[in-house]
Amino acid sequence: MTPSLASALMPLMRGLDAETAHRAALRLLALGLAGRDSGPDAPNLATRALGLGFSNPIGLAAGFDKDATAILPLLRLGFGFVEAGTVTPRPQAGNPRPRLFRLTEDQAVINRMGFNNAGLDEYLGRLKGLSLPLPGVLGANVGVNKEGADPERDYPALCRSVAPHADYVTINVSSPNTPGLRDLQGEERLAAILAAVNPPGVGKPVLVKLAPDLAEDALAPIVEVCVAAGVAGLIISNTTIARPASLRSPLKGEAGGLSGAPLFERSTEMLARAYRIADGRLVLIGAGGVSSGEQAYRKIRAGASLVQLYSAFAYGGPALIGRIKRELSALLARDGFPSVADAVGTEA
Repeated sequence: MTPSLASALMPLMRGLDAETAHRAALRLLALGLAGRDSGPDAPNLATRALGLGFSNPIGLAAGFDKDATAILPLLRLGFGFVEAGTVTPRPQAGNPRPRLFRLTEDQAVINRMGFNNAGLDEYLGRLKGLSLPLPGVLGANVGVNKEGADPERDYPALCRSVAPHADYVTINVSSPNTPGLRDLQGEERLAAILAAVNPPGVGKPVLVKLAPDLAEDALAPIVEVCVAAGVAGLIISNTTIARPASLRSPLKGEAGGLSGAPLFERSTEMLARAYRIADGRLVLIGAGGVSSGEQAYRKIRAGASLVQLYSAFAYGGPALIGRIKRELSALLARDGFPSVADAVGTEA
């Protein structure tokens, strides 16, 4: 099966509830039934960030493959990188179902999954079983359990455990679906967690994933805390608890984090502010609402060295990846940028 055919068959999944469809898609991916990208990426899409080489800057955000069950098939679809997780120290069932909702009219998703995952041991077993070298970059996204968590204990232990088996590690302190988690983004608490983690000692680049709902004056102190601690980069951003007035879906009132098209402008504005504040001291990954090459390009020009998708991939399927890459390559060529890196931050 080709990515285009797999995407054409996706409407058949829409008869299933969102979480059942997601699980089915992961099973099909794990079996290699979504096809693979057969051609090389355009040379102008190749880039270096975080000390790593990427054949293209388009990645899959954490949350899609929480338990690292389909890393290789996902990379073979053409992603430049895939971030697996969020993984917690112990297995966790997450919040009661239903907890994942399609807002089809808005090309958006609301989730209140609650870090459901099989736990660190199973996650590590899958990472250790991967055949190397991988055809792309692998990120590991880590978080804390809802109950019995000690962030200053758990985040360092998680980072040390996953770092030998991933190319970079992301500390998730911004999901809205674990009570109290977003409080860890506060300047003093984040500084304490990062001091315990000691990012330069992890052995792989460490990133922090932030919420788009931070107060505007909170971003600069967080950036400074991350720089001082030796963090390599930020992911901007996670899902939002805001509900734009433009939402049309009858499901817009569901509790949880909103992702997809309505998040694009909000997250891109925050990305540009972070780029100006960081002033070259942090690598930024832009996430939130990207569904086209033009939108990926806007993230890059706002300051992102790399870009992540999630909701658009759930709607558009495997064929979306190749389309975004072709569009992005054409836009870079149109504007005279020899590479992705040359375009980063040019409109921040």
